[in-house]
Amino acid sequence: MSDAVVAGGFVWLAGQIAEATVGQSVAAQTREALGFVDEFLGKAGTDRSRIVTATIWLTDMATFAEMNAVWEAWLAPGCAPARATVEVRLASPGHDVEIMIVAAL
Repeated sequence: MSDAVVAGGFVWLAGQIAEATVGQSVAAQTREALGFVDEFLGKAGTDRSRIVTATIWLTDMATFAEMNAVWEAWLAPGCAPARATVEVRLASPGHDVEIMIVAAL
């Protein structure tokens, strides 16, 4: 699996999950996952202001407001992408949020 693929003027990121904050709050996991998003976007030569779409998976939709507060604070002003947020069971216990991004270069 690739962490990121660059093609056709875009970068597609694999779903980003927490590592150090597994089992902690959804806010903590969201902040960490978004840190990985920033890292991979930077390596591809772009940034969060160029995100065109995002998919966010939560293990419990009751944590939507907690995740969304972190997301809203992280977004570049005036650059909200198209986004879907859905409730799922993630592959690894303790992971409560996963974020996948597509951004323009």
